[in-house]
Amino acid sequence: MEQLIPVNIIVADRSYRIKIKPEEEAEVRRIMKEVNEKIVDFKTSYAGKDLQDYIAMALIMYATHPVTSGGKAQASTAPFLQEKLEKLEEIINQALG
Repeated sequence: MEQLIPVNIIVADRSYRIKIKPEEEAEVRRIMKEVNEKIVDFKTSYAGKDLQDYIAMALIMYATHPVTSGGKAQASTAPFLQEKLEKLEEIINQALG
């Protein structure tokens, strides 16, 4: 059985504890930083929306990124990205549900 480590990630100022492979930690943290930056960008661009809307917009952007022209090049460098996005979506849905 592979060794997983607990990691606290922050999405829109809320902390979530997930378990990941140690070698994935740096990439997960980098992606979460980008997600949070995107949420801030959406807040700036679309003032007056609910925080859940900004989170959803960021999630949609990242979920569809692998099929866009910019994502095709990145998809080969991060093969676990889809799995991590699905886990993140599940965590967000549980928190919001």
